[in-house]
Amino acid sequence: MKTLLHSFLVVSDGAAAIRFYSNAYNAQVQERYDQENGRTMAKLSIDGNEFWLGSEEPEFGNFSPSALKGSPVRMILIVSDPDTIFAKAINAGATQICPVTTEESWKIGKLADPFGHIWEIGHPLSD
Repeated sequence: MKTLLHSFLVVSDGAAAIRFYSNAYNAQVQERYDQENGRTMAKLSIDGNEFWLGSEEPEFGNFSPSALKGSPVRMILIVSDPDTIFAKAINAGATQICPVTTEESWKIGKLADPFGHIWEIGHPLSD
């Protein structure tokens, strides 16, 4: 087995997060687990890049950015057309932090998703 590293985003509402990431980033659900208590966990894929998300579980120390009043982690989504993906995320409910601009060697913008996770969407200019 090869070594893999996946991100796991804790969110306030797993089902709503799946809808947002599907609408904003064309994420595909690879696996989904809906629990009787209303919590949801899923493995998603954006253009073959997999990550997990799950509803908060305070009893296990799993808190979302909204519960913690922020997150020290940023997600970087490298795409060929950051303007389109950025606009799609905003239309799906994200909040703009910085518009897509050209800075140093990147074309990139920054937004917060509805669950408090920060996403930078862009690409290096050398590619």
